[in-house]
Amino acid sequence: MALRYLLDENIAPAYQTQLLRRNPSLNVLSVGDPGTPPKSTLDPDILCWCEEHGFLLVTNNRSSMPVHLTDHINEGRHVPGIFILNPNMSMGQTIDNLIEIAEISPADKYQDLIIYLPAI
Repeated sequence: MALRYLLDENIAPAYQTQLLRRNPSLNVLSVGDPGTPPKSTLDPDILCWCEEHGFLLVTNNRSSMPVHLTDHINEGRHVPGIFILNPNMSMGQTIDNLIEIAEISPADKYQDLIIYLPAI
C-alpha cells in the first residue's frame, strides 16, 4: 500500500494543494476534510485516526507530539509514522521531500517513528 498523508490543521492548505498538483496519485488529506477528524481534535485522537486509517501524520508540532506518540505506543497502539516539518526548509523543499518519500518508501518503513524532515 502506498503512503498516505494526513496534514494537521496547522499546516498551510497550500501544502495539500501543491502535493496533489505535483503528484495527483498521492493520497493527501488535511484535518477537517470530509472523513477526517474535525479541526480542534486532540492530538491523541488524531493518532488513533491515523492508526485506524493507515495515514502518516504530517505536523509541525515538535513539542507535544513525541509525548503523545509515546503514550499511544505504551497503550499497545501503533501509528504509520509522524513527519515533523523543518522550519528551515522552504515549502518547495518540503513538498519535494514528501513526494520522494512517498514514491520510494514502503508503507511500513516509518511505523511508530517520528521523523524530522528532511527524511531523505
